[in-house]
This record gives sequence, structure tokens and C-alpha cells, in this order.
Amino acid sequence: MTSRNTAPRPLSTTTAVLAVAGLTGLAGLTACGGADAGSGKAEVVASFYPVAWLAREIGGADTAVHTLTKPGAEPHDLELTPRQIADVGKADFAVYVKGVQPAVDEAVAKHAKDKSLDAASVVKTLPPPAGGEEEEEHEGDHGHAEVGYDPHVWLDPNRMAVIATALGDRLAKADSAHASAYKERAKAVAAKLGALDRQFRDGLKNCKHTSIVTAHAAFGYLSERYGLRQVSIAGVDPTNEPSPKRLAELTGQIKSAGATTVFTETLVSPKIGQTLAREAGVRTAVLDPVEGVADGSSDDYMTIMQKNLRTLRPALECS
Repeated sequence: MTSRNTAPRPLSTTTAVLAVAGLTGLAGLTACGGADAGSGKAEVVASFYPVAWLAREIGGADTAVHTLTKPGAEPHDLELTPRQIADVGKADFAVYVKGVQPAVDEAVAKHAKDKSLDAASVVKTLPPPAGGEEEEEHEGDHGHAEVGYDPHVWLDPNRMAVIATALGDRLAKADSAHASAYKERAKAVAAKLGALDRQFRDGLKNCKHTSIVTAHAAFGYLSERYGLRQVSIAGVDPTNEPSPKRLAELTGQIKSAGATTVFTETLVSPKIGQTLAREAGVRTAVLDPVEGVADGSSDDYMTIMQKNLRTLRPALECS
């Protein structure tokens, strides 16, 4: 595991998560025009669901959180409207994960550089996942390779706890009138995430298999944290389709690893995964990368991750 130390790059829609910084107190926030002068709430713009969840949990009643990616939409495909770009500039906080959504990366760099927090900047990052030939062919399409690390940091509850603490500290410094509330909420969120981490460690401790075959390379942090090995159909970008040669290679890897399941996703078509599973003679199941939640869903980050654990245990034949 290596720490990231790279030059800024454009962001893709899959990983926008946490940007928060450079604030000067609630009075200053209201004066800049981003906060609601009537309610006194600080305006927070979040790139996509995982950071939006974290910002709402920690910001509580003291913030108004707006998400750039529509509910249920695939974040990697995000294109910002002129109004959304303006909203990034007007907001008091910008929350994102650099390396997921190039459009968000660019908007933050141009309009919110001094009042943003990149969630990936406060945790140790992993190298970008090794892609198959389809990843090489499409390299640069969405800018993922340029960032120099895997941006899916939110899929490790332990790292999410670190991000939660960092966000609470930033908000407390920015808005001293509500400092204790931000810190208390951040502490509570970090504790919940710590408990989730323990559930995963205990649940995946004794498993017959350790390879997980995923729709795209989103689960590197989860795999690294809990001693698993990720085998991905697509690379970091789930829209890149594998060639017949790559599918044949994956079929062989599934059989040699004794894997029982090909994991599909909620926001991406399952057809390729289903085809691969048929070729390899295994079943499919949904493993959610928590990149978006449909409108009206009662699920949140915590419940989705708990469902993921319940899905992984039988697939890996854990005792």
C-alpha cells in the first residue's frame, strides 16, 4: 500500500466524494452567498453518493447538502451543466473523491480549490488496479489512469472512518459556532464505521475462497483490507467492455480459483457478468460498489455494505 503523491488531475464521475476546506466561520460563509442567509446553514456540494452520505451524517442540521450526481445514476458518466459548475463555485464546501469524475475535478480546481476536501487526500491510497487489454485501449477516456491511484477509497469502512474524522475537523474549523456538533457527529459516524469494519473482519475471517470476480475494479480497498483478491471484468471504469480474449482469460481464472460467483452491480448492465458466469459454470450475485442509491430507497451506505457482507459470505463459503 502506497501513499498518493501526484499532481492534480481531472476527476471522473465515479469517485467524486469529499471536498471541504478554507472556511472562515459562519458569518463569512453567509457573506459569500453560498449559505442560506435565512437558515444559517452552510451549503455543501458533494460529487456523488458516498461523500454526500458522509456530509449529511456529519453536517446534520447545520448544513444543506446537494449532490451533483442524480440518484441511481452511474457516477462515472457525469457531465456537469453550467448551473452545476456555478453551484460548485458558490458552495461553502465542495466534497469529492479525486479520480472518479473528471468534470467534478475540473470544476473544483477552477472554482473551489481553496474550499474543498478530496477524500482520497486524507487516507493511504493503493496503486491503480492492473487493467486488462480493454483498459489499455480506453486509457485516458475518463482520466482514471492519470490520477496514479485507485480512487475507490469509500469501500473500506476503516478509511471511511478516517475521512469522517477529517471532515468533522474541517467543518469545526470552518464554522466554530457548531464545532462541537460537527465533531460529535463525526465521532459517532467513525464509531459506526469502526463497528462495520469489525463485522467485515469477523465475517470474512475463515473463508474457503478468497477471489472475488467483480464487474469492475471497484473493490481493491475492500479486498486489501480483508485479505481478498479482486479479479475484475472491467478496469476502474465500468463502461469499458472486455474483449473475447479477456473473457476467455477470466473464465480460466474463475475455474482455477474455484470461484463460485461472478458479482454484478446495481448501476451497470449485468449482461457481461451473466455471460461470463454461464461460460464458467458459476452463479451471479449483486455486489454493490455504493456509487449511487435510487430515489426513494431506504438503503444507505451502512445497510448496503452490510448487504455486501451477507452476499460475500456464502459466495466465499465462509464459516
